Amino acid sequence: MSENNSNLLSLIKARRSTRKFKQRPVEREKILQCIEAVRFAPSAEHSQPWRFLIVDDPAKKELLVKHAFSGVYSATRWAAKAPVLVVILAELDFLANRLGKQITGIHYYLIDIGIGGEHFVLQAQELGLGTCWIGWFSQKGVRKALDVPRKYKPTAILALGYPDVKKYQDKIRKEPAEMCWFNNFEK
Repeated sequence: MSENNSNLLSLIKARRSTRKFKQRPVEREKILQCIEAVRFAPSAEHSQPWRFLIVDDPAKKELLVKHAFSGVYSATRWAAKAPVLVVILAELDFLANRLGKQITGIHYYLIDIGIGGEHFVLQAQELGLGTCWIGWFSQKGVRKALDVPRKYKPTAILALGYPDVKKYQDKIRKEPAEMCWFNNFEK
């Protein structure tokens, strides 16, 4: 294994979902480095559907939390303590996202958002920041709190900040043999 690969794998292995953050602001320069990493993510038909609405103003964040994490979505209210909430929006184009979905049934923009978002998350990890993907939120609430235009679809939120965790709990991971096959399905 080359040194670059082992460095990347080490970074990937170190990344964990962070739900406790220090009450320390995140420098915008670091956030922009994360956005820079997203610029190089692949996407279907190079549509680059990701858009990022970064919420670091405490009053705006409070409004977002109130509307996005209430009612059935209240389990994710812990995110209110993150110094930054990054709303990942999708701007859907006709070819890759609308026509492609009609033909294949696959929502390509969700794959693209996942790839771009993970580029963001891994860059944040390298910068000493913690993140947590949040998919359990009210899209309608996000739209209301942030005046999101109809052409953008809220798809995920990232909690972002400096971790306030001494040690992450190790989780059991599946072995490669449990997740892949070569050439044929093995039963």
